[in-house]
Formats: sequence, structure tokens, C-alpha cells
Amino acid sequence: MTLNEMKAIIEGLLFVSGDEGIELKQIAEVLEINKQTALDVIDELQLDYEKDSRGMQIVEVAEAYQLTTKVEHAIFYKRLIEMPRATTLSQASLETLAIVAYKQPITRTEIEEIRGVKSDRPIQTIVAKHLIKEVGRVEGPGRPILYGTTKEFLEAFGLKTLKELPEMPEQVDGEAVVDEADLFFEKFQETFEDTKERE
Repeated sequence: MTLNEMKAIIEGLLFVSGDEGIELKQIAEVLEINKQTALDVIDELQLDYEKDSRGMQIVEVAEAYQLTTKVEHAIFYKRLIEMPRATTLSQASLETLAIVAYKQPITRTEIEEIRGVKSDRPIQTIVAKHLIKEVGRVEGPGRPILYGTTKEFLEAFGLKTLKELPEMPEQVDGEAVVDEADLFFEKFQETFEDTKERE
């Protein structure tokens, strides 16, 4: 495997690992190389980002590497977030938001176990829209982030408290689970769209 191939793979690993990051040991195991080689490749990749004046950077936080935006560009990201948008949430974002609303505090891994698919992008979307936020961290390896809803979430859905959320479908077995979930998310979407129309 060439250096450029390893760089590309590590860059992808950092991206899919999201805000929880990935440890050097995990990177080495995935690429089937030793930790020193993995560290050398990460160093090279960090230099690439710095040399090319890219909008992203690789940082190490709590022994895990993350792909992040640069602090000096924060004002531009803030402008984007604050720009008025007429778009509604995607199905994936809506499902993720509903899971956080009913199961909070909850980690990304727990969200993915419920949805059955990776949820980094939907989580990033609803965090950017200030509908959920970090409310703590789990004690233990990696200290994963716990997510919960925000005041903006209540305002967006016209709720005074979380107690006003639609009732969660009763637990059912078999294929009916999927049908129940679809009906629930459809109701949640209608609530969201009605609220946006009133705005």
C-alpha cells in the first residue's frame, strides 16, 4: 500500500468517525500497519492540510484524531447556519431527531443501533440547526458524546415542553415495527412542516 493510499484511507476514516474521532490504535488495526507507521502517515496528512491552506484540519483530542474545521473560519459557518432556509429536514435527519427527542440523553452509537445505519451526517445536520446539542459524555472508553434536544427544538416544533411530543408508538414485534416507525416519523414530519408554514 502506497503512502497516498494510506493517506486517503485515513482521511476517510477520520470523516466517517465524525465528532467522536478515531484512536491511533484503531487506525493502525484497520490499515494492518504498526502504530508508528500510522502516526507518520497522520503527520504527513496534517502537513498536507496545513501546506495547502485547506478549510479542514486534523486535530488530536482525548487521544483520538478528528477532522475539524478551522477556528478562524467560524464566522462564516455561523453565517451559513443563521441564513434563513425554506428546506425541511430529510427523512434521515428527522428520524435521528425523533430518536434523540424520545431517548435522550443518547450517544451516536445508540442512535445507529436504533436506525440500523450510520448517522453521522444526520446528527451533524441537526446539530448545525441547533435542534440538538452535546449534553454530556459517557464515562468509559472514548467518552462518547451524549446528545439531547435544545430550546430551539421546542421552538421549532411549537412545544412548551417535551411532554407535548406525540405519543411514541407502542412496542410491537416483527415487520410491524417498521410500519409503526414509518407512521410515527410521518406524523413528526407533518408537525414540523405545519410549524414551518406558520413561521
